[in-house]
Formats: sequence, C-alpha cells, structure tokens
Amino acid sequence: MEYRFLGSSGLEVSVLSFGTMTLGGEGRFAAMGNIQAEEATRLVGICLDAGVNLFDTADIYSFGKSEEVLGQALGARRKDIVLATKVFNRLEPGPNNVGLSRLHIIKGCEDSLRRLGTDYIDLYQVHTFDSLTPLDETLRALDDLIRAGKVRYVGCSNYSGWQLMKAHYLARELGVHRYISQQINYSLLARDAEHELVPAGLDQRIGIMAWSPLQFGLLSGKFRRGQPRPSESRLNSLDAPGAIDEERLYRIVDALDEIAAARGVSVAQVALNWVMRKPCVDTVIIGARNEQQLRDNLAA
Repeated sequence: MEYRFLGSSGLEVSVLSFGTMTLGGEGRFAAMGNIQAEEATRLVGICLDAGVNLFDTADIYSFGKSEEVLGQALGARRKDIVLATKVFNRLEPGPNNVGLSRLHIIKGCEDSLRRLGTDYIDLYQVHTFDSLTPLDETLRALDDLIRAGKVRYVGCSNYSGWQLMKAHYLARELGVHRYISQQINYSLLARDAEHELVPAGLDQRIGIMAWSPLQFGLLSGKFRRGQPRPSESRLNSLDAPGAIDEERLYRIVDALDEIAAARGVSVAQVALNWVMRKPCVDTVIIGARNEQQLRDNLAA
C-alpha cells in the first residue's frame, strides 16, 4: 500500500481509503448496503491487512448507524487508523439540529464520538457548505474542537471553488486551523472538479479525497453497451447520479475494457487506477457491499 501526506499536513494516509456508506442499512441507505457489525469487522480486517489506514464515515450515513457499526468493527484497532467523519445534516427534529452553527457542530461531534466509541476524531469534516451560518462561526467552532483535544484535523466536503478559498483565507485571517483536505466527486465520468477545486487544492496544498471513483458503480464493469442495467445495481433505487450521457459512458467503458483485457485486471481496477495516479489526489475512497467487491478494489 502506498501512503501520501494529506494536503500540507504531516498526516500520512493510504492511497486507498475505506468509505462506510454501506454500513448500517437504515432507511434510504439500505439501497447502498446493509452491512452489520460482524461482516463489517471482517471487511475492516481485510482493509487493515491490505494496509488501509483511513476509514471515512459521516453522521448522516444510515442516520448514525454507520458510525456505530464502524466503531464496533474497529474495536481495539481504532488506535491504528485514521478515523474521519462529517457533520452538517439533520438526524433529529429541531431548528438547531442541522447546519454548521457552533451549537450543532459541537453537539454533532459529541454524538459522533459516542457512536464511534472513541474520545477523538482524526479528521472532522463539514459535509457541505452552510450558506446560512457565518463562516467564521463554523471555523472557530472547529478550531475549538481541536484545542479541546476532540478533533485532530479538520476538512471540508462538496465545496465549490470560491467556498474553499473563502474558508481557507478566512481561517488564516482568524488564526484558526485550516482545512487540510477536501472531498470531491472525481472519476472518469465526473471531472468538473478539474476546473477550480483541483487547481485550488494543488495551489494551496489542500489534500484531495476522491469519492465515488467508480461513479455510483457505472464504471464497475457491470454496465455494458446494449445490455440491461444490472438488477442488483443501487442505481435502481436511488436518484443518483442524475442524467447519464450513455454514449459517453459506454465510450469510456469500452476503453476501460480494452485496457483491462490487455493487463488481465478488472474494469473497476483500471478506473480506480486512473484516479489514484492523478498527482492531485491524496486518497481514493472505495466502498464495497461485499468481500468480493472490496478485494477487487483493493487490488487496483
């Protein structure tokens, strides 16, 4: 396993990290996976044996159940890994139980710590930009969590270019800890980030964590020209990823097929390698609904 520094920090993370949206299986997240503690423990063990040291979750995944299952699966091995989670979304009713206010960030962190069964989070990320809360309030609250020892580093997810740079420079003005990383949707099918987020990340040394590198499974090798959509595809029960340019998809899959056949690897492994070998990317977040998918992805 290759390790890279995350942004300008001294934190080294595996080039492949494990995303846990498939853990828990609550509500709408059941369409993505329903992995419970026993199976999660086995998958986490496979990841650790392969050298994966970064595990990414979020409070909203299965409405907190994903964090609980991950915490149980890690157990005593928690000390050996980099644990990342996120805050923003609503898990319970009430006007202050959503967003990036000081109140919700601190409460969200305490709730995540309890569900994960740990006393600190290595990377605490805002799940998206909050246009209703003053950004300085958000940044100061995150900084206070670091100073309190509950969080080691902070990052962001799903920002636009101007939002990223505003947060980056405001943190410097305020003298608080800056985001060391940003999570972006990046794959052969999703390259919009190359316009602003990738150049900004490289210029300011804000690490990139690429999510959905197989674009919701479209680049997994299961989608073929002239063939029906796989019955087990989670796209059958989700709205994501929206409108699909099928001709572009099949041109890309045809090219991946050719490369995969020549090298004796899977289509998914070629697609993952394309993201992994981008110099802007520090880690690629892979997910899996079963052991076979996980082992195939880890072999990329």
